[in-house]
Amino acid sequence: MQRILSRAARRCTNSSAAFKSPPAQANVASGVHSEDSPTCSNEYDNFTWKTSLVRSVQADIVNALRRGDRQRASMILSNFQNTDWALTKDDFSYILEYCAEAPDPLFVMETLELMEEKAIGMSKGIYRYVIRALSRGGYSKEALHWLTLLGEKESTHATLPFFNIFLNSCGSSANLKDAECCLETMENYLLGKSEITYCELLKIAVLQGNLPAVYDIWKDCTRYYSPSIIMQRKFLRALTTFGDLQSAYHILQHMVAIAAQSSDHLRLSCKRRYQSSRLDIPVLALSESEDLKLLPDCNLQPSQGKLATGKNSADVQPELFEEKTQSFDIVQLKADVLSEGNDLADKVGLENGSVPDTLRFVGSAVRRILRWSFNDLMHACVQFNNCQLAEQLFLEMQKLRLRPSKFTYDGFVKTLIAGKGVAYAMKVVEVMERRGIKPYNDTLAALSEGYSKNLQLDLAEDSLERISETRPKHIRAVNALLSGCEIMIRAFGAEGMIEEMLRYLNVAENILWNINPYQKSDLYSVVLHALVQAKESHKAIRIFKIMRSCSLPTDISIYTTMIECCKWLPCFKSASALLSLMLRDGFHPTVVTYTSLLKVALAKDDFEGALDLLDICITEGIEPDIQMFNTVLSHAYYKGQIHVIEYIVECIHRAKIQPDPSTLWYTFCMYEEHELYNTAIEALQVLSMRMISEDVSIRSEKITVFEDLILSEEPDAELRIIRAFEAGEEFLATALLNLRWCAIMGATISWSPEESLWARRLASSYDANRRPHISPSEVPQSWGRKPYFQVSG
Repeated sequence: MQRILSRAARRCTNSSAAFKSPPAQANVASGVHSEDSPTCSNEYDNFTWKTSLVRSVQADIVNALRRGDRQRASMILSNFQNTDWALTKDDFSYILEYCAEAPDPLFVMETLELMEEKAIGMSKGIYRYVIRALSRGGYSKEALHWLTLLGEKESTHATLPFFNIFLNSCGSSANLKDAECCLETMENYLLGKSEITYCELLKIAVLQGNLPAVYDIWKDCTRYYSPSIIMQRKFLRALTTFGDLQSAYHILQHMVAIAAQSSDHLRLSCKRRYQSSRLDIPVLALSESEDLKLLPDCNLQPSQGKLATGKNSADVQPELFEEKTQSFDIVQLKADVLSEGNDLADKVGLENGSVPDTLRFVGSAVRRILRWSFNDLMHACVQFNNCQLAEQLFLEMQKLRLRPSKFTYDGFVKTLIAGKGVAYAMKVVEVMERRGIKPYNDTLAALSEGYSKNLQLDLAEDSLERISETRPKHIRAVNALLSGCEIMIRAFGAEGMIEEMLRYLNVAENILWNINPYQKSDLYSVVLHALVQAKESHKAIRIFKIMRSCSLPTDISIYTTMIECCKWLPCFKSASALLSLMLRDGFHPTVVTYTSLLKVALAKDDFEGALDLLDICITEGIEPDIQMFNTVLSHAYYKGQIHVIEYIVECIHRAKIQPDPSTLWYTFCMYEEHELYNTAIEALQVLSMRMISEDVSIRSEKITVFEDLILSEEPDAELRIIRAFEAGEEFLATALLNLRWCAIMGATISWSPEESLWARRLASSYDANRRPHISPSEVPQSWGRKPYFQVSG
């Protein structure tokens, strides 16, 4: 019957009846008075029933909080008020423990209100849960209040761990103000600082990016305290974060000295973390006796110079540990040391009784901490490109008989790649593999990136293929290879070495299967441009169709390149089909697109079609540039169409576009080849004036200066003109040299080109309604060719 009633009570935890003691329920059901039951048995049953029920209730509350059902959790908690027995702090410990881990500061405060109503006392365990939940949950003000209450209640060193919990939360959020308030409270109660306290303060300083604070913490920590080897590793890592590798190296030396003296022993905590086995006595306990000063003065002196720390620079201190510990000779690593059959340790003479001999008796845990510390400093050498220190560290590990791990080699190889080149680093990798150590994927990625920068793409591809599992962090190596391929593709394309370019395209395609499709498109765009420039139109068309079949994204530059490719067919219908595809994909033609269309039209000497495209471009609101006009001028010059050249020159002037040297060259040479020498000089003079500026007022301001240069009779006049202008003003220098040549030929220099007879004739002969005369023999016949690109639908 008792078990039946207990199960019934557990099923009714939401009702107040569930909190009544079982003997009362049992007696009502059986009609037996309570005093008839045995007293000892009742007390034991009450205790067992209560314990089981409270555990069940606490579990229900925690489960509700985990599900996010705070309303149900609060309802179950409030039912504690209806209990018949006196509640204790243990009845809330599981709930508060969960809230501390979550953290859930609001439910902690709700639980504390109930405990206060029930006048339930607080234990240190409850204080720990409350302070942790409040501080981690962002309620630092409330957490400080509880710390103050705890300090007033028990102002002893036993309360220091609670303040460390608060400092830990400050370190997680880099909250300097709250940390200062906590330290002030600790000083008020004379609590001192333990090793954990210094660890938390160090964490805050690192998150704040405050290197001077790291130095101050070290000074305070080592004044009356002997930091353990674990604590010193934390300082080492902090200093490497800021780039103070020299100070970090001094700490590493002292760690080796401590290990050699066997003065520090480590153990594993319940969380599988290494801890010092010695008693962590707060600093204040040591401050009263100079005899207990365990560590010699190891002050951090103000430094010389600056070290890079991200975007900022910080003052560094060069001699962190000026303690006379075992130091190591700086030995330059030579390539022959790494040759087959040679051991680095054998290359360094070891004295009797030296540190390496002593470390043979050091425990495996301490040796592991030392190796990790060497690795920390080694990888900092990668970040700050300190190849010399990396070599020194590697040799010292050999001297200490600390076997380098994969992680050690990873940092060492990366540093060598940056400092001495990928070929030198590869020798280390070869020795590493002969010793049966397989390199990390990150190491192989670094080698691949180094080879790619040297354009040794075959070796870069081999290193990349050895990576067992490609991850997002390896994308940099892949991009480096692609960049190298792109450089080689461009180089081979510019030299017309099409087969070599396509071979490197194949190399890139082998690694493109898992790359962003836009990167693939960029690479194909380079190849298409090179093929079109090399007149390999059919290969370009094949690659473009592959892109379309693979649904790779295209852009306006790819379409423009393929439109220009049509000039080698030549087929304007194909160019029109590509234009339709481009519009379907949401790209609008630009001036470069129209320039490519012009080239296709001019490929069959269709000047009328080219001029129509010029009109359409202007009608569409696209302003032509000088390159577009020069495209027509170039073809007109080679075809002897003098009227087309004059028409285009006038269009350039009406559009108020400054001509360039190519414009002048085509125009001048056309007249010169037709033996119109005076017209050629006059046109050259007018166009040179316009190349200086289309604005008359600007030319007028500089007439005096320009005339001195143009009409100078000194032998170095041309050199003065060239030197008088910067690289960005080469057009101005060209114009002045042209004008000087015209003056030498006997022409009168006029600074009003509009008064030129040649300019006035062009203005009167051509306007928007009058086209130039084109010889009928030059008009192309209907092409009637089936386009290479068709638009369906």
